[in-house]
Amino acid sequence: MLADLRLARRLAALLGLLIVCVPLHYLWLAVRGRSPWPPRFLGWAARACGARARVVGKPLRHDVFFVSNHQSWLDILILGGATGSAFIAKAELATVPLVGWLCSLNRTVYVRRDDRRAMPEQIETVRRALGRGAVTIFAEGTTSDGTELLPFKAGLLQVLDPPPPGLRVQPLFLDYGADAPAIGWAGKEPGQVNALRILRRRGSVRVAVHCLEPFDPAACGDRKAIAAEARRRITAAIAASGSAVRVV
Repeated sequence: MLADLRLARRLAALLGLLIVCVPLHYLWLAVRGRSPWPPRFLGWAARACGARARVVGKPLRHDVFFVSNHQSWLDILILGGATGSAFIAKAELATVPLVGWLCSLNRTVYVRRDDRRAMPEQIETVRRALGRGAVTIFAEGTTSDGTELLPFKAGLLQVLDPPPPGLRVQPLFLDYGADAPAIGWAGKEPGQVNALRILRRRGSVRVAVHCLEPFDPAACGDRKAIAAEARRRITAAIAASGSAVRVV
């Protein structure tokens, strides 16, 4: 009973945010141009879902490509609110009712990973997105169960081979601490079931967003070296924070 009340309260809060933020977003676009409302909505939506984020370090605001670990759909709400970033996502997400529309409002770049013929066009799309603001990629290519840092997929960083002039890569480490096993989503349960379980969850979810030292990708070499350097820095942050996340 209490879990259902928490679910209803959180869904009502999300609906209220949509009713307020979406009209303001379109009004801002009509009057001022670029809108600040999508990242504000994401940050407030994270709180409505029970997440309490603490930012450690300072995220860059422009000319930056964030490379982050990935544990939950909450990551997008938390990072969008903390950094104002757009995201790179698989093309199938664009067709999900409501979710795809909301992702598009936040300048999400959709890619088809298995379509090699479309790769040059997709790389150019990502480059244009980087010219408009920060972009985040989850380099593991999928969510983990919250207890592991999975290998990075260098192919996802093809846009950095070579990198646009002046661009920096900033690794991000999302640490859910003791909540990680309950929040992590390794795809073994349906997405809707996972979302409802988290929205029914008692209490808040504490997460630290570690914004690590940025680096020049041009100094690394190819995309494999860039992926390795980003992962090395996240691995070092895991060790320094005392996190229980296991590097695999």
